[in-house]
Amino acid sequence: MPQLHLPFKFLEQPSNPSVREPWLLVLMHGVGSNEQDLFGLARLMPPQFHVLSLRAPYVLSPDAYAWFEFQVLPGGERHIDEEQERESRFLLGEMIASASQQLGVPTERVVVGGFSQGGIMALSLLLTQPAKVRAAMVWHSRLLQQVVPHIAPPEAFEGKALWVSHGSADNVIAPSAAQATRELARGLPLALSGADFPGGHEIRPAELQGTLAWLQALSAAPGTPQQRP
Repeated sequence: MPQLHLPFKFLEQPSNPSVREPWLLVLMHGVGSNEQDLFGLARLMPPQFHVLSLRAPYVLSPDAYAWFEFQVLPGGERHIDEEQERESRFLLGEMIASASQQLGVPTERVVVGGFSQGGIMALSLLLTQPAKVRAAMVWHSRLLQQVVPHIAPPEAFEGKALWVSHGSADNVIAPSAAQATRELARGLPLALSGADFPGGHEIRPAELQGTLAWLQALSAAPGTPQQRP
């Protein structure tokens, strides 16, 4: 396995050695967490995935990081640091292209995913740089209005896929945020999957099982043989 050189600190779990055509899954944690958080899910992922769990670049406190900082205004509206968000999104795009090249995994086998703020980044990356990924996996997140003017043309989403899931009782990011993301996605020629699940701002077992089934189906699609005979 090649030693990766990337602009983020990360943890990795290689795909199963028997896999002939591995996929790449890039995971991004929520605000105030770190690369250890979602890496706990790596062992559950389908064996064809080489999993990278990234650490966000902005330090909030020891072992707590963010992809961008934000403030919650008195009315509940979030005011984000737009420069930090743009920089993180640019670096993620560069990193994914570099990791794909170093691992020998083509764009059509790259999936980005994340929880909360990490899911925001995954969604933003798919919408603005679809040529670099096959799909995005978005848990308990929202669409940034700052990203909307930069969404790629509809034809760029042919063959792409998006998973959007949320907690029906999420009191950190309201379920209406997921609905807004789905409404936008339905106007694009991509395959939309996912649902709302009982629970709050956390990934519950049923949600995880649904996500894993989606990943398995995506990576086992016709034309993408996985296992050596």
